[in-house]
Amino acid sequence: MIPCPKKLLPVPAHKCFSALTGCILLVALLAANWPQWRGPHRDGISQETGLLKQWPAEGPTLVWEVDGLGDGFSTPAIVDDRIYLINNEGLENEFVQALDAKNGQQIWSKSIGKVGEPDQKPPYPGARSTPTIDGDLIFALGSAGDLACLNRNSGDIRWTKNLQTDFGGDPGEWAYSESPLVDGDTVAVTPGGKDATLIALNKNTGEPIWKAQVPEGDEAAYASIVIVDVGGVKQYVQFLEKGVVGVDAKTGKFLWRYDRTAANSPANIGTPVVKDDCVYTGTHFAGGGLIRIVPEGDGFKAEEVYFERKLPTAIGGAVLIDEYLYGTNRTAFTCLHFKTGEIKWTKDRGLAPASLCYADGMLYLHGENDGAVALVEATPDEYRERGNFTPAGIPEKGQSKAWTYPVVADGRLYLHDWGKLWCYDVKAR
Repeated sequence: MIPCPKKLLPVPAHKCFSALTGCILLVALLAANWPQWRGPHRDGISQETGLLKQWPAEGPTLVWEVDGLGDGFSTPAIVDDRIYLINNEGLENEFVQALDAKNGQQIWSKSIGKVGEPDQKPPYPGARSTPTIDGDLIFALGSAGDLACLNRNSGDIRWTKNLQTDFGGDPGEWAYSESPLVDGDTVAVTPGGKDATLIALNKNTGEPIWKAQVPEGDEAAYASIVIVDVGGVKQYVQFLEKGVVGVDAKTGKFLWRYDRTAANSPANIGTPVVKDDCVYTGTHFAGGGLIRIVPEGDGFKAEEVYFERKLPTAIGGAVLIDEYLYGTNRTAFTCLHFKTGEIKWTKDRGLAPASLCYADGMLYLHGENDGAVALVEATPDEYRERGNFTPAGIPEKGQSKAWTYPVVADGRLYLHDWGKLWCYDVKAR
């Protein structure tokens, strides 16, 4: 209970204005940041407002573009006036870099290792992860399993671990693609394998807190850990090579698994979408489905709620807005009721498959086939497109596609594609 003062003293108007201004600036600053994979809460959602609800025919205004940043598939992380990426030069140098958000120019760069699994087939070797920003620290996972903690301002490395040599990690054929989760004083990642399928480390020192041994010793796949709370138990949920699992966030104790959405899939990529006690996952070769995590005895189990092959399963993930899930598969963009699976509408073709994020009532789609971008109203009523364009000068990527996710931060739309970064103004006037 907050005690009430016996006497309220008048506050000078200029101090009220100053305090109010400070609060507004703080809220604006928090809304502007995109500090990790899929945004502040790992759900693809920005809290920003005051953005365009319709694009001109040629698309939003280009503020700047830069090229030659290095290869790779990293999605930007953006905090304050800096952009953070992981890129690579050839196969011997994978590096974290900081760019100036005003113009995209490099501020610093720091090598963290080599490119992992270069003999992959089909061959898409390159940097893959998004850096995670936590205060003055950056946590970056290289594709060969090099986990580094760096100083955000200077790029100086504080500590490093390697998921393969230090923890016996077992990556998938296309190398490590995970973006580290920071949870309080813990940083959690997924080495894969039987001894330390998931691990939690002290974020300040890199020392292990626990190692989770998942039955069957799954390889690491290509998704990132998210948090769900069921029955007062915080759980880390991860999509592994053979299925989606949950472990106790405090101890690493294995709690449950669900394998149907991973059946026959060579690459489980989409980060799970979670709400309350529900978890959604999907892959092209299996389908999409929702499970409910329920207590059972002194543990938990996963109960399937629905499963359907034609639900969102694309590499670009899905976004949950209110009660509705939006996402693509290889041929269509779909909106469905999250907890029942009822399809509200389907848009065939268009930009599908695509990656997406949400801000101010709108969905931003980045098509993987040709790199085109679309603005779509986030409504279960019907598909309503509010603009589309294709960025100029899309780089040649060989067999690779435009797999990076769009980012909306501080009134700007950022698109990264194989070393080229575009910045567009999407503020409403």
